[in-house]
Amino acid sequence: MESIQQQLINAKKAQHSISSLSDKGKQALLNDLSVLIKAQSAEIITQNLKDLEKMPVSDPKWDRLLLNEARILDLATSLIDVANLDDPTNKVLSENTLANGLFIQKKTVPIGVVGVIYESRPNVTIDVAALCIRSGNVCLLRGGQDAYHTNLFIVSLIQRVLIAHGLDKNVVQQLPGDRKYILDILQAEKYIDVIIPRGSNQLIEFVRKNALVPVIETGAGVCHTYVENTAKLAEAAAIVVNAKVSRPSVCNALDTIVVDKAVVEPFLNLVAPLLSGYNVEIFADERSFPILEQLNYPQVNKATEEDFGREFLDFKCSVKVVDDMDEALSHIANFSSKHSEAIVTEDLIKAERFLNEVDAAVVYLNASTRFTDGQVFGLGAEIGISTQKLHARGPFALEKLVTEKWVVRGEGQVR
Repeated sequence: MESIQQQLINAKKAQHSISSLSDKGKQALLNDLSVLIKAQSAEIITQNLKDLEKMPVSDPKWDRLLLNEARILDLATSLIDVANLDDPTNKVLSENTLANGLFIQKKTVPIGVVGVIYESRPNVTIDVAALCIRSGNVCLLRGGQDAYHTNLFIVSLIQRVLIAHGLDKNVVQQLPGDRKYILDILQAEKYIDVIIPRGSNQLIEFVRKNALVPVIETGAGVCHTYVENTAKLAEAAAIVVNAKVSRPSVCNALDTIVVDKAVVEPFLNLVAPLLSGYNVEIFADERSFPILEQLNYPQVNKATEEDFGREFLDFKCSVKVVDDMDEALSHIANFSSKHSEAIVTEDLIKAERFLNEVDAAVVYLNASTRFTDGQVFGLGAEIGISTQKLHARGPFALEKLVTEKWVVRGEGQVR
């Protein structure tokens, strides 16, 4: 643990530096960082290219790793959005005066030191740092080796702004990406208050099993769209295509189309040419395979059990035909990662049943699962999408980066 011990000590010491910064000070810092990110976009792209060159374009993680001018501008804009959000700390949640005169308040305070372990998404570096700064937390960033150069440069920009505002640069630190240090991070309960893994199921499972530090999971997304037999099929096709192809490498992208047997033929006739236009590979169950084969779909395979409950993160999806809504709900319950699930229907009773019964962080009626995003939901940015039920669920953003403290004021009372 020697090689990261000093970083952990420095993080703990930096808590006072950020937690004592005023609301306006936090806003000014993030605004200045936004300006600097835009000004340094060319160099960010240069550093990002160093990482991209080490990864084949065919790798699903390539798109996650890519930073171009448009994405960098989005990051700069998200910094302004976070700066404009209300400070979640020092809010009085309740107060009461006891019969003995003790005045008791419950208020929100920063969590402390937040460790985030993530993979090939350098935008997470900006999002997490912004949210932690705005909420008065220190953050330790352990990005993947895939994004090493990009993350290193972005963290250097953040630290430059911290120093310019008279703060400890260790408020935001990049931890080594070497896997040999990951257990040291997960078991540093003396220094880190919470660990948040963001990435593959394998990463999250490893963190869950090995961490001594409390964990908030931001889970992988195995997302379904159920086309019920009353759905407007053209609308359903548009929703499915958007959910699959608009950005297939992200966790809110569609993985499995669940379709009622009553409409499977006309629906596949509509959606197949649209998906084919994006070269989507389909893993079809026994009832949908012959239909797609008859349509001469160019990339169709017979699905196996492993093709359901699978997060593809690519131009691939599976198709499951069901007899009715009961079977659809059962299939989703069996294979969902409890991230985002959608139904397309004109039957309001079935719609409400789906929205009430499906156990997921976000459920949709007649809309694409691609909307599951903290910035889209008006939260400025997000740490990730939490699929667990304690503390945070769904887009995990600024308002959940606090904990509670009880403050009791007395005048000599004893018990």
